[in-house]
Amino acid sequence: MAIALVILAAGKGTRMNSDLPKVLHRLGAAPLIAHAMSSGQGLEPEEVIIVAGHGADQVRAAVGKINPDARVVLQEEQLGTAHAVLQALPELEGFEGRVIVLYGDTPFIRTETLENMIDSPADVVVLGFEAADPGRYGRLVAHGTALEKIVEFKDATDEEAEITLCNSGVICAEAATLRELLPVIDNDNAAEEFYLTDLVEIARANGMAAEVVTCHESETLGINSRKELAQAEAAFQARMRAEAIENGVTLTAPETVFFALDTYLGADCVVGPNVVFGPAVTVETGAEIMAFCHLEGCHISRGATVGPFARLRPGAELAEDVHVGNFVEIKNAILDEGVKVGHLTYIGDADIGEHTNIGAGTITCNYDGVMKHRTTIGKRAFIGSDTMLVAPVSVGNDAMTGSGSVITQDVPDEALALGRAKQVVKQGLATKLFEMLRAQKARKANS
Repeated sequence: MAIALVILAAGKGTRMNSDLPKVLHRLGAAPLIAHAMSSGQGLEPEEVIIVAGHGADQVRAAVGKINPDARVVLQEEQLGTAHAVLQALPELEGFEGRVIVLYGDTPFIRTETLENMIDSPADVVVLGFEAADPGRYGRLVAHGTALEKIVEFKDATDEEAEITLCNSGVICAEAATLRELLPVIDNDNAAEEFYLTDLVEIARANGMAAEVVTCHESETLGINSRKELAQAEAAFQARMRAEAIENGVTLTAPETVFFALDTYLGADCVVGPNVVFGPAVTVETGAEIMAFCHLEGCHISRGATVGPFARLRPGAELAEDVHVGNFVEIKNAILDEGVKVGHLTYIGDADIGEHTNIGAGTITCNYDGVMKHRTTIGKRAFIGSDTMLVAPVSVGNDAMTGSGSVITQDVPDEALALGRAKQVVKQGLATKLFEMLRAQKARKANS
C-alpha cells in the first residue's frame, strides 16, 4: 500500500519563548521534527510533505538535512489543522494511497502504532489514548472502536467533557478522501479555525466509516514549552537507556549516559559513566567507551577502546582494536587496526596506518589559518611524544620521529626524523636570572 506523510510544523511555539521554530528545538540531539519524520519513515512512505509557517526557511533547511526528498510547503496564515493539510494536497496530486497526518512537535509516536492505523479498514482512522488527566484534550465520542465524532474541549458539552478517550491529532485517510472532504470543513467553532477533527463527522455524514486506534498516552506527548521539552528529554533518555540494556549493552551508570536519536550501539559494548553520544555515532560489538567521553559523527569498530576523557568529532573512524586514551581528540581522521593514541593528543585530518603508536602530546597541525591540510602516517610508525606534524606531511611505514620534533617535511619508510633546535647550556646563568627577577619584584613591591 502506498503511504504519504504530511507533517504539520507551522506553529511558532509562543510558550517556548524562542526565535527558533518550535519543531527545531532539540530532543536527543535532533530537531523535534526529526523524531516525527523518523517514526513515519519506518512506513517507507512514497511522499513526505512538511507544512511549515513560522521560520519556514529554517525548517526547510533542517528538513533538507534529515531527508533531502521531503518537500516543504508554506502555510502563510495559521488557520487551523485542516487548512494546514489543504496546503499539502497540491503536492500529493496523482498520489493514490493512504495519508498519515503527524505533528512536528509530537516526537514519541511509534512506527508500530502508525502501522496499526494503516491496517484499519476504516475510511478515516484517528489515533486516541486514555488520558490520566483529560484536561483540554479533544474528546473522542466512540462506541467500541467505531468513532462517532471528535469534540474540541472548548466546544464540548458537560457530558462530553467527562470522556477520558482523547484525541492525539494523528489521522489516517485515503488521499482521495482528503481531497473530497477537506474543502467541506468550515470554521464555525469557538476558535474560528478549520479543524481537521471535523473530518470524522463529515466522513460519517457521507456514509464512510471512522475508527479509533489507541496507543499509550506517553506516545502522544506534545511539546509546547521548555518544561515539556525537558520532560520529553528525560523520557527519551530513559527509553534509549532501557533499549540499549535490553539489546545487550552494558551501561555501568545508565542515568549518566546520554543518547542521540540515531545512536547505534552493538551488543556487548561497554559504556562507562558520564558519556555523551551526539548525532551519528555507531559503536560496533565489543567496543568500550570509558567515562567522561563525548562522541559525535564517528564510527568505532569491534574491540576498540575510547577514553576516559576522550572526544571524537565528526569524521573520526576507528578500526578494530584501536585505542584512544585520555584527553585525546580525533577529528576527520581514519585510524587503522591496532593504532594506539594514548593521551594528550590532537589528531585532525589524518590517515594513520595499522599498529602505529602516537606518543603523548602529538599534534597534527592541520590548519594554516585559511585551509585544512592532511597528515598521512604509515603502518607500524612510532611518533615520539610532543611531535608537531605540520601538514601537509607524510610519515612512512616503520618510520619514527624523535620526541619534541617539529616535522615539516615528508619522512621516508624506516627513517628517523629529528626536528629539534640545538640545545645550548649556559653555566650559572639560571642563578643570575633568578636573582635579577627577584630584585625586580622587590623594587615593584616597595614602589
